[in-house]
Amino acid sequence: MIAAMTWKATRASTGNPAEPSDELLMIRVVRRDSTALEMLYERYSGLAVGLATRILGDRASGEEIAQEAFWRVWQNARTYHNVKGQFASWLLSIVHHLAIDEVRRRNARPRMTSTDLDDQTVRDIPDLHVDVAATAFANITSEQVRAAVARLPESQRRVLELAYFQGFTHQEISEKLGEPLGTVHTRTRLALSKLREQLLSIALA
Repeated sequence: MIAAMTWKATRASTGNPAEPSDELLMIRVVRRDSTALEMLYERYSGLAVGLATRILGDRASGEEIAQEAFWRVWQNARTYHNVKGQFASWLLSIVHHLAIDEVRRRNARPRMTSTDLDDQTVRDIPDLHVDVAATAFANITSEQVRAAVARLPESQRRVLELAYFQGFTHQEISEKLGEPLGTVHTRTRLALSKLREQLLSIALA
């Protein structure tokens, strides 16, 4: 199944010769170019979500797994080598591994009951993963934080400001900006990663 999906992805990714290849985009990701990761996400998120959804049986979980897979791509970009295969194969193998792990976790824990929060309730809870730079915030002024945020790429800065300074949920940001929910997730995580690096460098200076 993964091989078939990879073949389709290869055909899709080469449809426009003006677009950078997967290999070139991965070189840019290794250099910490978040725009390149967003381009890969736009190119392959559908396949990633599709594979994860087939394994897990529901779209919401499939989207979460796909998000985690692209985050792993960002974190482990230097381990990718084109000689080992195409990017699509590498990505889908990550998705498959994460999805199977989730299936095993589900089988090992009690089933959810009717008292658990439904998906809509969860989506309406503000995303507050501020632990990303929590230790640095204690000794850094608000002006320094704002300055660090201002240095982020525009697309990442916008979602971060909406989420953390204005209290919007990712679902609300998606609707406000007219962007896919997955794109909002990815940009937020990339923004937080860059913000962490900047704040830690300030804190340690």
